[in-house]
Amino acid sequence: MTNNDLVINAQDSKVEIALIENKKLVEIHSEKTNSEIAVGDIFLGSIKKLMPGLNAAFMNIGVRKDAFLHYTDLGPQINSLLKLTKGTIYGNIKSPMLDTFDLEPDNPKNGKIQNVFQKNYRVLVQVLKEPISTKGPRLTCEITIPGRYMVMTPFNNGIAISKKIASADERKRLKTLAESIKPKNFGLILRTAAEGQKVAELYEEMKGLITKWEEMYKELAKGPEPRKLMEEVDKTYGLLRDILNNSFNKIVVNEPVIYNNVKNYLGTISPDQTKIVTQYKGKKPIFDHYGVTRQIKSSFGKTSTMGSGAYLVIEHTEAMHVIDVNSGPKMKRTNQENSALNVNLEAAHEIARQLRLRDIGGLIIIDYIDMRSGENRTRLLKAMRDAMRNDRAQHTILPLSKFGLMQITRQRVRPEINIDTSEKCHTCNGTGSVNAAILVEDEIERDLSQIIQSRPKSKIKIHVHPYLHSFLTNGTFSSKQMAWFKKYMKWIKIYKNDDFALAQYEFFDQNDDEIRVNQIQAPAEVE
Repeated sequence: MTNNDLVINAQDSKVEIALIENKKLVEIHSEKTNSEIAVGDIFLGSIKKLMPGLNAAFMNIGVRKDAFLHYTDLGPQINSLLKLTKGTIYGNIKSPMLDTFDLEPDNPKNGKIQNVFQKNYRVLVQVLKEPISTKGPRLTCEITIPGRYMVMTPFNNGIAISKKIASADERKRLKTLAESIKPKNFGLILRTAAEGQKVAELYEEMKGLITKWEEMYKELAKGPEPRKLMEEVDKTYGLLRDILNNSFNKIVVNEPVIYNNVKNYLGTISPDQTKIVTQYKGKKPIFDHYGVTRQIKSSFGKTSTMGSGAYLVIEHTEAMHVIDVNSGPKMKRTNQENSALNVNLEAAHEIARQLRLRDIGGLIIIDYIDMRSGENRTRLLKAMRDAMRNDRAQHTILPLSKFGLMQITRQRVRPEINIDTSEKCHTCNGTGSVNAAILVEDEIERDLSQIIQSRPKSKIKIHVHPYLHSFLTNGTFSSKQMAWFKKYMKWIKIYKNDDFALAQYEFFDQNDDEIRVNQIQAPAEVE
């Protein structure tokens, strides 16, 4: 069984969320607190330019970049959506509910965009993909209001059940419940989390989704200017809503406001699990404490090494991503077929993790180590599909080609996560040469003297490499730390930092704010 942890690192301008499965980092999400567009946001858009050659339109939705809407994303109910949009804006439709709304005929699948829209038409749209590179957001007119147990879809009366619910009796029960609670002209998609839920829980959530729809209607009725009408819940709540299940062991948050919000949110969607939410109050950064930083450093970059010593080389081109599987020096040469299979099976799990972690989308080509056995090739395909079972992005995996290549397509919703794990050497600042080691002590004391002179009342701490820490603190009465106390009549605390270079050191005050020596102003001379 999978054991999941969620670690939430809140900072001033963004929130970072790490999903850990069985102690391995599998997803990292970053959300700016002032982001203007997110997948799931609903806008009132205006047609800015029709592109018959692309069978698409560019839309003004009230943000900096024009958005893209393709004919295939209009959906069969576009005519009903246009009718509701126009009627609400101009006051002809007085109620958000659709029980008295006459649905328009379905739109043909193979029509032309210019037969649906004219320039400056207003229509409700939902963000399907965030802006990626130079492209603006991609939109859809198939509006959905998601909850934990269900997704509500206006302008149809259909009921769909998640394919992951295998029991025929349970599927029949859920369909009967959905038919009894859903409003007229609203469809429902029952998610996997709905399995085993009582009608009361489903009805309560459906009332919440109706409330969201009513609030969006009120915003729409305020006027025809392109703008955002409804925000998708932020990524923290969205992840909890979409993936929370009994496999979660803990949810750790470092910021008290978000901690309380997450606990309250869990209280509404899964009261039994509020006890797994804890607030982190340690001195180390939360990602460092839970090993997330270390896993990020080891997982990103061009090369990813696996436990056996085998490694992946991950390359990105304009058209596709290419992953090469290499056996490394530890591969046994006695039985090459079995050794190749073992490395490939290990690589399949790591590749599945890398695709989720980096959120790689589009076409992916994997060059596995060659295997002659058809049975082994089939076994590898099954292992790859099993490894990607927890991947929420839509994907297709093809069998190995005769050249030993596996092709995967994976849904691209957000820009690929690409974290640069290389660092400029703190000791040489990229020059390739360092000062003599004997001079480091002199440099620290010179900087320390300048800080004490400019900030005599500050309590000063120094963070250094462990070797440098031993050198400065060795000997109770004869250490350099004691010599500084006698000289400045101030106790300087010295802390070890395993991430520092050998000759690296940094100063901090009592509030843990870094003191940069080159930014200290010299005290004014007394005349």
